[in-house]
Amino acid sequence: MKLKFTKAIILAMVASVSLSCKKDNGNSRETRGPYVLAVTPVAATAVADYLVNASSLDEGSITTENNGLEQDGSYRYYVTHNNKFFSMLYGQSNPGAVTTYNLLDGKLNKVSNFQTETVQAFAPVNSDILLMKIPRAITNPLANWYRVNTNSLLISGEGTVNVQDLSKNGESAFFSWIKQVGNKVYAPYFSIKACCGAAFDTNFPDNAWIAVYSYPEMQLEKVIQDDRTSFIGRYFTDGLGLTENGDVYAFSSSVATNNKVLTSTKPSAITRIKAGTTEFDQGYFLNFETASGGMVITNWLYIGNDNFVVTAIEKAQRGAYTVGNRIGILNVANKTFKLAAGMPAPDQISSISANNYTPKNGRTAYVGVNMKDGSSYVYKIDAANQTAARGLKVEGGTIAAIQFLN
Repeated sequence: MKLKFTKAIILAMVASVSLSCKKDNGNSRETRGPYVLAVTPVAATAVADYLVNASSLDEGSITTENNGLEQDGSYRYYVTHNNKFFSMLYGQSNPGAVTTYNLLDGKLNKVSNFQTETVQAFAPVNSDILLMKIPRAITNPLANWYRVNTNSLLISGEGTVNVQDLSKNGESAFFSWIKQVGNKVYAPYFSIKACCGAAFDTNFPDNAWIAVYSYPEMQLEKVIQDDRTSFIGRYFTDGLGLTENGDVYAFSSSVATNNKVLTSTKPSAITRIKAGTTEFDQGYFLNFETASGGMVITNWLYIGNDNFVVTAIEKAQRGAYTVGNRIGILNVANKTFKLAAGMPAPDQISSISANNYTPKNGRTAYVGVNMKDGSSYVYKIDAANQTAARGLKVEGGTIAAIQFLN
């Protein structure tokens, strides 16, 4: 049975809960600090993440043994906003739990727990977390949105948007992510047939769209369109980056499919929407495949001063859900890209975490690198020197996310 958001369910406040896992009567290896790492234990079947505090990302080690908070259920996703850490369960077609933490004496402290509809996109907007549940079936034209106020931890609004009234091409829009831009919400999307077992296939592989909504009303204001790239972002991946001057940059991996075959003829590339406008800047285009010598973007993290830390993969290896295993620094103003020296060889890397941390100083990012030999480390990326240095060692699992709380 589907479960709707209600104010009655959402408020389950707990003043202070100590949930350290696997306590061992004096043999605790608990760590404290402002950094929060989600660590997925290595197991044959789906297992729950542990949330572990760390005092530094540059050195030392942490473990999940007798340490951290075990999450309820697998497939968790994380966001930090208003100095609170939100842990959200992706419940497939079932409701998903949302657990909220703050930092108390260097450790995570649970302050609320509630259930929601499982959502496919979420992001901070003003003092809220905006969540969107997006349909895949052509028989359902309505996506549900919810505003969770991060002060009261109550639903401050909810509604629907019509995802079949955007491109007007007979397909449905599926938002790859959402982002606050000024006082608007930008929702880039890919067009999907949404029928006949076609999953995310489309007859329109060479177009990019962004739906622009007012906030908090979530009224559609316009759709921005471009035909120089395929769709922006990827499934469950933020393809937009907002710079300090208000410019918005968008990446495309060029991974649209039809009949499960890659069909886009456009290159992996970056486009721009200049500050104060709601149109793609036709005077700006960065062919990432050319700049990188034959790679495509699979994810990025904006770190400030026009610099992005980019996850990339060789074009021949790209796929709709294939995540890159190479890290580089992209400057969108200078249109330059360089791989970070000091990273492990790509064939030694099992995965790179998609949810990473930057102080947004224009220079530094911290990413989780999980090795095929079973070891996991945080790597510090220095954009100025275009280098990567191995830092904190994480024992007991693979790094899924890195966040920071005051």
